[in-house]
Amino acid sequence: MADPVVFAAEATPSSTAGITEQRPARWALMAVAFIFLGVFLLLPLMLVFMEAFKKGVGYYVSTLGERDTLSAIRLTLLVAAISVPLNVVFGVAMAWAIAKYEFKGKAFLTTLVDLPFSVSPVISGLVYVLLFGAQSLLGPWLKANGIEILFAVPGIVLATIFVTFPFVARELIPLMEAQGTRDEEAAISLGASGWQTFWYVTLPNVKWGLLYGVLLCNARAMGEFGAVSVVSGHIRGQTNTMPLHVEILYNDYNATGAFAVASLLAGLALVTLALKSLLEMRYGAEIAATRGH
Repeated sequence: MADPVVFAAEATPSSTAGITEQRPARWALMAVAFIFLGVFLLLPLMLVFMEAFKKGVGYYVSTLGERDTLSAIRLTLLVAAISVPLNVVFGVAMAWAIAKYEFKGKAFLTTLVDLPFSVSPVISGLVYVLLFGAQSLLGPWLKANGIEILFAVPGIVLATIFVTFPFVARELIPLMEAQGTRDEEAAISLGASGWQTFWYVTLPNVKWGLLYGVLLCNARAMGEFGAVSVVSGHIRGQTNTMPLHVEILYNDYNATGAFAVASLLAGLALVTLALKSLLEMRYGAEIAATRGH
């Protein structure tokens, strides 16, 4: 009787060759992919920029220079500057705990990491309203001590942290699990401290995964709408981020202004994508080696 492993190994090249020789199917799949990308991604993106410059460059610049628009831009950048570093710390700690240690409740903790992916951002915003609203248990105490969370920057930051938390952790967990603990154990056996082990051993091994997670986290933080909409209060010039400001301009029948701000958000997303592509082009071999460590 033929060895099934040998038979599979001998059958693999011919099977692969049969698949690659089917040019019509290959061209059809490529056509479907490009049509989908063109209709659902590239075309809307082109329309955003076309509408943004519909009334000329001068109107575009003046819209971005308005007081409320500048305030929305500053708030968006501030929220991202606070939430992304915090999520880096939380994400690295969570990934380290899940990937490097065995403990009871590990599966449950891993499930909790994915919670923001499975819960609507609007629901997460409502949770903060229930926690810190005027009718909550903490509401009277917060008001008595002059602490503002809802309809202020702290609430927006908390909502953004919740919806962007999984990006760093989810990028690092499989990477750390694949790399194992041998390098850390070797460093500790040579007398390295916990901090030295993390800084000189673990971090260099996961730096590209961490950077990917940071880019994705930052893009989501600047573009988040649902959770922020619930906790912000929509106060013009104070608690409106760029996505919320786009909605307000559109509801005020200022479609060109709304598309102008939207184009800035789209431009930030394109910059994020460009940075990711440049990293892959420049350090592709090193990234592949790290992931296959």
